[in-house]
Amino acid sequence: MSNGFNSLCDEFFIEMLINTELDLPTERDTVLAFCERIEKQFPSLNSFHRRDNGDFVLEEDRQSQKYRWVSIEADRLCAGCANPDDPEDAFGLQRLVLDLAPFMLGLSHLDVESLDVTFTMDFDFQGNHNEVISDALLRNTAFHRLLDLPGSQAMGLSPATIISLSEDCRTQARIAIESRSNAAEIRQGHFKSEEPISLYLTIRQYPPAEDKFDLKTCFLRQCGWAETLMIERIIPDFVKPLASAIAQRR
Repeated sequence: MSNGFNSLCDEFFIEMLINTELDLPTERDTVLAFCERIEKQFPSLNSFHRRDNGDFVLEEDRQSQKYRWVSIEADRLCAGCANPDDPEDAFGLQRLVLDLAPFMLGLSHLDVESLDVTFTMDFDFQGNHNEVISDALLRNTAFHRLLDLPGSQAMGLSPATIISLSEDCRTQARIAIESRSNAAEIRQGHFKSEEPISLYLTIRQYPPAEDKFDLKTCFLRQCGWAETLMIERIIPDFVKPLASAIAQRR
């Protein structure tokens, strides 16, 4: 069933990132065989290119509002989906990448530094992002009271926090809100229309102290955590206040 997260913001992304200790393979045959296997399962992922920095990318047509991609970076394997109607639209591709990576890219559980599941929400707003963040999330705090000083303006507000989701602190959640308004824009009063306020929820899993790092099992658990936190905490406590503060300024 769709959770409708993409209806609460202007852009919504779900990404899985496998962060590795060693560099991932770059050999032509290895990379192409991996991408061809993904294309076989998801035929619309048929656009392949190499970035200037050497990263390999397999993706769907980005002209569509909804698209998926897989990227092989030096020490990171990524799979994501933009504006999924249902989180499963992203999770299906990400599970396939987890299944294929050990056999086709030589990924070992010993090589994994961490596994991330990230939900990103972008909110379009042409104005001082810092004021929106301050009013929505920091009101009645010591930080917000600093704006009572003569001539003060909100700038450089990108709050973030990390909490543990397990007793061993190896499962963590990071919540961050990013402002893209800079000092020059605030000083001149002219703001870029294409730069959104971004909200990130990342569930990160580090390797267990004793057991083998079972990526597939951890991924499923992280997805569950992400959806639960979105519904129970992020939407009511972060998304709705941000959306309200933006609406008041339009």
